[in-house]
Amino acid sequence: MSSTLPSFPFSESELIEQLKSQLAEPLFVAVSGRLQQLALAKLKIQVLEERLRLVRIAKYGAGSERLSDAQLELLELEPGVTNVEVQAESVREPLRPSATSRHRHPGRQEMPAHLPRVERILTCSPEQCVCQGCGKQTVVIGYEESAQLDVEPAKYFVQVTKREKRACRRCEDRGVVSAPLPPRIIEKCLASDQIVIDTVVRKYCDHSPLYRQSAILERDTGLEISRATLDGWVLRVGELLIPMVAVMRRELIGSSYIQADETPVDVQMQEGRGKNHQAYLWQYGRPGGTVLFDFRLGRGRDGPKQFLGHFEGILQSDGYAAYDQIGGPKIVHAACWAHARRYFCEAVQLNPKDAAATQIVARMDELFAIDAEARHQGFDHAGRHALRQEKARPLMNGIWKQIEAARSSSLPAGALSKACNYTLTLWEKLASFLEYPELELSNNLAENSMRPVAIGRKNWIHIGSPRAGPKVAAILSVVESCRRLKLSVRDYLAAVLPGLADFSIQRLAELTPAAWASSPSGCSCR
Repeated sequence: MSSTLPSFPFSESELIEQLKSQLAEPLFVAVSGRLQQLALAKLKIQVLEERLRLVRIAKYGAGSERLSDAQLELLELEPGVTNVEVQAESVREPLRPSATSRHRHPGRQEMPAHLPRVERILTCSPEQCVCQGCGKQTVVIGYEESAQLDVEPAKYFVQVTKREKRACRRCEDRGVVSAPLPPRIIEKCLASDQIVIDTVVRKYCDHSPLYRQSAILERDTGLEISRATLDGWVLRVGELLIPMVAVMRRELIGSSYIQADETPVDVQMQEGRGKNHQAYLWQYGRPGGTVLFDFRLGRGRDGPKQFLGHFEGILQSDGYAAYDQIGGPKIVHAACWAHARRYFCEAVQLNPKDAAATQIVARMDELFAIDAEARHQGFDHAGRHALRQEKARPLMNGIWKQIEAARSSSLPAGALSKACNYTLTLWEKLASFLEYPELELSNNLAENSMRPVAIGRKNWIHIGSPRAGPKVAAILSVVESCRRLKLSVRDYLAAVLPGLADFSIQRLAELTPAAWASSPSGCSCR
């Protein structure tokens, strides 16, 4: 570990200006040079202590800012935030309940209605079938029922397909005809379509790497299938889905609202350096609709510029500059309040007694509370827009004034100053939710779509090559779209993949996850 101190992200002149703001002008001039140096040194120490605390929080603290019960209630129904995530945000309860803590048990959870029921009847013993009073036979008057979730372990078997062959005994010159084979995902593959789909689902839904799946197959079946073979199956599925994703992209670009985010992913370059290249998966999606991943070797503006083309709707993202100056002339750039709030939460973590940062976070929570009220009332976009005009618009003026005041009195390059500068720089983009009813306050849905990628890359480590990147992105696009649309990934892939290579490109729009979700009988067009 290097022993050198990090360079200061501020100049001495900035500290002097900060010192002037804290002291009256005559008093500042009156103090001697030595006292000014001591004051400057004190400010430097304060910044270094803040940065050290920030490093410790990042290393040892919770993965996200802890919230109060009131704040948790505001985020409970925020789009993209699940109940599990809300619970994870809260402070952990003690292992042993104290005498003063009284928690009501939530009760026994109901079994999902869609799961099949298998009844098992337990009969009474012979002694119980005879009345102990009169000795006559007792009768069944009912049952005491209980339900448990059960599982039947996966059962591997060899599917033998026999194709009927027919010939005419009289007309031998007619030859022999055989029953046609049904379309398959991979022709002449050792494994069935279900095994291929299971491999894809286990890797990109359950985050199980291929080497682990290979070991499981050998353990359960005695058949040794190499990781390279499994990788070939996965890449073939990705190759088949690329034209489908191109159709999904056209549908997404034709919409009026897109949320965007990006995340790094390592790629093997096979250049002999022994070091992976850091590429990026850019994610674009519409709340409650299609999600697309775009693989790029870099994080430059060319990625979103090429993907979005001349998009002229609303583009919501964080403050990353690569999203600027892209799209058509009428594009509307919107920012994310969750990102802005996160910076102020960081300032509160560094200094819990910072009243200014705490009050700003509370005011931002009131914004989320307004949208939470709209969801609770079942408002559509028009109803939520009216509620925002009534309550959020006057609240925004107060937030602006509080942030301006906090910036003028905060330490340069400190966490609070950083939060203020970030928010005020993006203020017009943050305030755009007041003008566009469909715009969400936060980009949480886009971030949540990135979480499976973050979990997955901890298991499968990297993408094998740059050529594999677009194929992996295509699989992730379909998997995440199915998740948002509440579709079974297995059922969708089983219905779409066999014979997809021979399907007309002009009709691919009939097979997208969105088309499947809107069709009552699935892809009946086939």
